[in-house]
Amino acid sequence: MKPTALVFLLLIPSSCQIEPESLNYGSDACYTCKMTLMDKKFGAELVTNKGKVFKFDDINCMLNFYNAGELSHDEYSYRLVADFGQPNKLIDARDAFYLKSSVIKTPMASKVAAFETKESMEAVKNELDGIYLVWGELVSQFK
Repeated sequence: MKPTALVFLLLIPSSCQIEPESLNYGSDACYTCKMTLMDKKFGAELVTNKGKVFKFDDINCMLNFYNAGELSHDEYSYRLVADFGQPNKLIDARDAFYLKSSVIKTPMASKVAAFETKESMEAVKNELDGIYLVWGELVSQFK
């Protein structure tokens, strides 16, 4: 086997990997509303089974797209949201703990913040006078 053919064969598996991308605040645009992502406490991302990445500035933009039926829900490899308590960190949306409060000022007025742990959400729940939601409840609210 020629060395160039071997290099080509080694590159094929790495080019087919389906991975999320970082949210680039200040330059990435929301797929739904087209606004530039600015607030690192908010943001979301959907990655299809084919590797297409959709980025959003607010959870409601992501859920409006997610529920629109362009793709079925099982066609996504990743459903990610920014962790309010750890800005710039993406977490699995299905496992996140959500807090909805009129005090939370989000880019597109969803008034929803996501947290990686229930403890981190509970730590600010009373201060923000919010209600706790899980993924299924959140998805239903934005249908």
